[in-house]
Amino acid sequence: MMQYADQIRFDEKGLVPIIAQDADTGEVLMLAWGNRESLVETERLKEMVFFSRSRNRLWRKGETSGNTLAVVEIRRDCDNDALLALVRPRGPVCHTGSFSCFSSHGEKFAGFSCFAGKLWRYLLSRSKASPEESYTARLLSQGLSRTGQKVGEEGVETALAVATGNSEAFILEAADLVYHLMVCCLALGVSPPMIMKELESRHVEKQPR
Repeated sequence: MMQYADQIRFDEKGLVPIIAQDADTGEVLMLAWGNRESLVETERLKEMVFFSRSRNRLWRKGETSGNTLAVVEIRRDCDNDALLALVRPRGPVCHTGSFSCFSSHGEKFAGFSCFAGKLWRYLLSRSKASPEESYTARLLSQGLSRTGQKVGEEGVETALAVATGNSEAFILEAADLVYHLMVCCLALGVSPPMIMKELESRHVEKQPR
């Protein structure tokens, strides 16, 4: 990170805005400020350390709550005067208890990547629930053969909806298929970002001629 600290355009107070984004879901989590010293500490701890303008001191996110932000990558914008921190949060980010500071008022995210990640996070929690109260936990408790069988069933029903040109049925069946694919991910210990990484490796960006 600090190998290009000299290229960052800090403002007249020596600060730079930092947007924290969930590296796995794409969900924007919070906006805070950093300075040169906070970035040095961030690099040392591999966790986000910001500068509090109200308290006039450094603060490590989660220093009291334990809800830290593990750093995956930090990127500069094109003008070198703002930073994007890709992080993995440990618990809710907002002081209100919301997972994101931008969801504390109840707004819903429309982005696919955000909801897919939020759904994955929810299914992870449901997988640890009692099979009596959670269908996800119950399906997982029935073993790999059963979870795989459900993907096959939903895949066939999705294909039939396509073959008959029934778009409404396709939406319903595709949703069931995606859900059961995610349950299989849980069963195998595979996260959706791992699948996205494989897809990304197959994608070749075509350059304009």
